[in-house]
Amino acid sequence: MPVIARYAVATLTPLLLLILGSFFAAPFGLAALVWLTLLAAFLDQVLAPPPYDPDGHEPWSDRLSAVLAIGHLALIPLVLTALAGSTLDFGQKCALLLATASFFGQVSHPNAHELIHRRKRWLASLGALVYTTVLFGHHVSAHRLVHHRYVGTDQDPNTPLPGEGFWEYAPRAWTGSFEAGLAQEIDRLDRKGKPARSVRNPYYLWVGGGIVMLFLAIDLAGILGFLAFLALAVLTHLQILLSDYIQHYGLQRLELPGGRIEPVAAHHSWNAPKGFSSYLMMNAPSHSEHHMHPDRHYDQLDTTARVPTLPYSVPIMAALATIPPVWHRVMDRRAMKVMEQAEKRLRQTPAPIRPRHPDVTPRKAQTAPSRNPVTEEDEVDALIARVTAEPGE
Repeated sequence: MPVIARYAVATLTPLLLLILGSFFAAPFGLAALVWLTLLAAFLDQVLAPPPYDPDGHEPWSDRLSAVLAIGHLALIPLVLTALAGSTLDFGQKCALLLATASFFGQVSHPNAHELIHRRKRWLASLGALVYTTVLFGHHVSAHRLVHHRYVGTDQDPNTPLPGEGFWEYAPRAWTGSFEAGLAQEIDRLDRKGKPARSVRNPYYLWVGGGIVMLFLAIDLAGILGFLAFLALAVLTHLQILLSDYIQHYGLQRLELPGGRIEPVAAHHSWNAPKGFSSYLMMNAPSHSEHHMHPDRHYDQLDTTARVPTLPYSVPIMAALATIPPVWHRVMDRRAMKVMEQAEKRLRQTPAPIRPRHPDVTPRKAQTAPSRNPVTEEDEVDALIARVTAEPGE
């Protein structure tokens, strides 16, 4: 089976089940939930990760992403109408709600993340629309302009502090990324000689589009549809924040001689290349590769590289992260080991290497003074230029 077909089977099957579950009083929603959870966990143990083929990009990868994005947009009115209607019983509605939220977090989010990095304006806009429909439009600005540039430093709200639990991290990351993304957009407008309140500020679209979605939910399905939409949005937000949390927990860029911060490297992200969830999540679990090559398509990422690897798949690690004591027992020593190895590799430099949080133990995180992580290396400047360029530039 062609590789792109494997991505299609993994992602389009739950989409089809959710569409059927919105129309018929049958256990399609439950089947979609099983596909996204139990079946995914089982198949991760028996299937091999996607093969590495840097020259194997196919036009169908963008087409699949576009189909998934359009499917996401179609699901919202279908699911809200079904949840507010009388066709499904209570159990079927619960299954449909949870399965749709899981699809949004495990398929729509990784897919939209892929799209906002595409150079073609219509693809990037489609990804931005997906995020806006779940009230997370600011992620388009914060991810491209803040997270990629400042990952592994205290200037990135989406990088967890050492020892920080998820429930401490989530509100800080949400508000911090909203504010940091807005600050970056205002700065970009200022460099172009435009005021902060210019209509070119995309935050008008992120916030305004979210408000429109709230009114559409009420218009489509009444107060029950509105509440269901809020529940879907909250669950989707949690999954997006969990993704950032588990993929960067405890991994920080070190200070180089002269006060600069080391360039982004493979050891600044956790990876979980598994045989099914990698296809389901558009290869997002190969996260180091994405940060090193943000302009590469998901079907070109290296799943065989020697990088920090999580002990379980991304969905299982996300579940563990919701229970902080369990998470810390599983991950703190692993994170410290990666950081110790990174420091050891950099000890060959003339001046001592200092971690951002030198006094932090795995269970006691504190904020260090902010430092400018932008380095002078040509390759880092090139990376930043690619990430921060507007689609079509």
